Amino acid sequence: MPQSLPTDPTHFTSEIDTGLDVETDVSPSTTSGAQAAGATEILLELVDDEGVTIGTAEKHWAHQQPGRLHRAFSVFLFDRQGRLLLQRRALGKYHSPGVWSNTCCGHPYPDEQPFVAAARRTAEELGVAPALLCEAGTVRYDLPDEASGLIEREWNHLFVGLVTGPVKPDPEEVDDYAFVTAEELRELEKERPFSVWFRTVFEAALPGIREIAGNDW
Repeated sequence: MPQSLPTDPTHFTSEIDTGLDVETDVSPSTTSGAQAAGATEILLELVDDEGVTIGTAEKHWAHQQPGRLHRAFSVFLFDRQGRLLLQRRALGKYHSPGVWSNTCCGHPYPDEQPFVAAARRTAEELGVAPALLCEAGTVRYDLPDEASGLIEREWNHLFVGLVTGPVKPDPEEVDDYAFVTAEELRELEKERPFSVWFRTVFEAALPGIREIAGNDW
């Protein structure tokens, strides 16, 4: 990690009024029986061009060219200094290993609400649940990843929020993490590889990000 990027979250005493529809004190939820612990097949929820569920598909298969449009989520969490929590994906990940990306991203299980999935997966990957989580719209994209030969065809639900507890990442999911300012993010993007979807989801979430973290973003 660049030495200029701090990794310890800062705790505030004041609260932020975002004006958004929010949920607070988020706790991860247990998954459905179809996705019980130990299951070898992970299913994604396939959607049509309007975001309506039309079926399911196995996770890896859905990312093979030409891909199948499926439901996903992306999370952007900030500390109370307005710094964005980034993660560098673990080297063992099948998709986009070792690159920097947003706080957390993933796929709801079939019939799992995206908000619940976002809170659950953030806690699983980073060892801390969001203290505040807000919906920030959706974005649809088709983004091939030249490095892996896979493709991201996603209907992505965006969430922004706050993190106040200590980050304790799962090393099987997260290789490194950093809290960055907007300027530090721009510099890091020049120096390090980022996930193919990062800039697309970041730009789509920017109005909600500014509600949470201020217009410096």
